[in-house]
Amino acid sequence: MNKADVVFENILSRKSVRSYTNQKVSRDDLMKIVKAGMAAPTAINIQPWEFIVIDDPKILADLGGVNRAGQMIAKAPAAIIVAGNMDAYKDRPNARDFWVQDTSAATENILLQIEAMGLGAVWTAAFPVQERMDGIRKVLNLPDNIIPLNVIAVGYPDTENKPKDKWKENKLHWNAY
Repeated sequence: MNKADVVFENILSRKSVRSYTNQKVSRDDLMKIVKAGMAAPTAINIQPWEFIVIDDPKILADLGGVNRAGQMIAKAPAAIIVAGNMDAYKDRPNARDFWVQDTSAATENILLQIEAMGLGAVWTAAFPVQERMDGIRKVLNLPDNIIPLNVIAVGYPDTENKPKDKWKENKLHWNAY
């Protein structure tokens, strides 16, 4: 299989995994995953992202408790919070709204790297739900300039998960809508 096919297969294989074995994810693997996130494209090369990696079971439980949609975080062996650092825009305040795009691109890189490593993950949203952002902010003692975009639960899947086929040809338009 050529490189393009390997990448395409990885993209099509990505899925949301919500339950995990008790096997720990190594810090080396977690660092590799975050490195993939930092390779994402970023508007004006500002790189506004911050990554908080959690492998402490108590903190994972606390994070799972502040997000009703993210209860699996409490049972995951690790989590990665992808956040935007608003201080990155001090010299470019008109570019501030790009933080969501930049951190979302980093998140997708993370999810694809996790898939490629045989791990499982699920993206649980924080932004723009104020209650979730406040809960994460409190658990992690985040300063005001750091806005959590999401919490990604990471671990070894405990069941086989199948990707969804999201291809819909009617969503593709050529040259005009």
